[in-house]
Amino acid sequence: MDESAVRTTLAKNIKTFRGQKNWSQADLAEKSGLSVVYLSDIERGNKWPYLDTMLKLANAFNVEIYELLQPANILPPTTASTLSKYTDDVTAVVAKSLEITEKNISKALRSLRNHYLQKKS
Repeated sequence: MDESAVRTTLAKNIKTFRGQKNWSQADLAEKSGLSVVYLSDIERGNKWPYLDTMLKLANAFNVEIYELLQPANILPPTTASTLSKYTDDVTAVVAKSLEITEKNISKALRSLRNHYLQKKS
């Protein structure tokens, strides 16, 4: 892989990661602390970021730096958004289950407490 291919891979991966999160360049700029103009240059392959800049991008996307440079190993946006939705749905179900369980435990403990308080009388 030559330098041009690495730049192209980085540009595609940044665009793909942004797409997976439904972020504009302005969103990524805000989250990474970089300028929109600089991000645009990176995405077009016109600029090559320093390591600290790549770290900011990786942190913004919550990925490892090597994932920014890894060719053709990124889920398509539709797959990523489906997985994200699935994760959100599972999280909601688990949260609701915990809420129901907590209510049932509280109710059972109140009942048990009342039962033992009545026995003392």
